[in-house]
Amino acid sequence: MNKAVTWQAAAHLLAYPDERFWGRLPLIEQAAAPCFPGFAAAIHAMGPGELAAHYVEMFDLKRRCCLYLTYYADGDTRRRGESLAALKGRYRAAGWELMDDELPDFLPVMLEFAALDSAGAALLAEHRVGIELLRSALDGYGSPYTIVLDGVRGALPEPTAEQRAAAARLAQDGPPAESVGVYR
Repeated sequence: MNKAVTWQAAAHLLAYPDERFWGRLPLIEQAAAPCFPGFAAAIHAMGPGELAAHYVEMFDLKRRCCLYLTYYADGDTRRRGESLAALKGRYRAAGWELMDDELPDFLPVMLEFAALDSAGAALLAEHRVGIELLRSALDGYGSPYTIVLDGVRGALPEPTAEQRAAAARLAQDGPPAESVGVYR
């Protein structure tokens, strides 16, 4: 399967499951079903209301299932702000301008960038640790979104030993925290 098709499909599958999501789903199933085996069946069994509730529970209420990939390495620190600014600069250098309501580390944005721009594959590979942590957390909750992350991972090079070690360390310790300005 073409990596660009996989990444574009995954970008749509990781979007909030509103009416547009369900409207695009038949085309995505036709184009990329082999990349995400069983995902369509699982979400059709859930139905729109249950899937929407599951999406919110996973991605909005569970810190371990964050779709904002710089969170895994940077946490809610000033360093994350620097990482977001650097990402915006990379998009801008490639001729992309994000909408005001999008953060540059939102996985669907990064996947769409990878699908449409040759610089995107390297960007995803650089955030492999976050992708691994997200996939592991989703699997731990038994989420069908694990299947989507498996498809994304399958279109990337294997993680390096350093990335595996970083993922294990962050899985154990969590993202960094900052205590500047906090009184104890």
